[in-house]
Amino acid sequence: MAPLPTSPGAALANPTASLLSAAMLLEWLGARGAGARFADAAAELAEAVDGAFADGRSTPDIGGSAGTVAAAAAVAERLRPAASG
Repeated sequence: MAPLPTSPGAALANPTASLLSAAMLLEWLGARGAGARFADAAAELAEAVDGAFADGRSTPDIGGSAGTVAAAAAVAERLRPAASG
């Protein structure tokens, strides 16, 4: 396990929990009548996280080499085509 950052701004925080929590919220909203688009968005977000991991674009604490912003950007890159289509 990687050591905790010793200085603020080290960009080593793992955004995965926040991203997957957002996916869970979208899924929950979809299941409670907010519409199928929410459940679809939840699946797309979870798949984007999985894709970023598959490419090795995760933070060092889980075996990757990306910083916080780069790891989140890797997920966002996978969502942009879906958002424009």
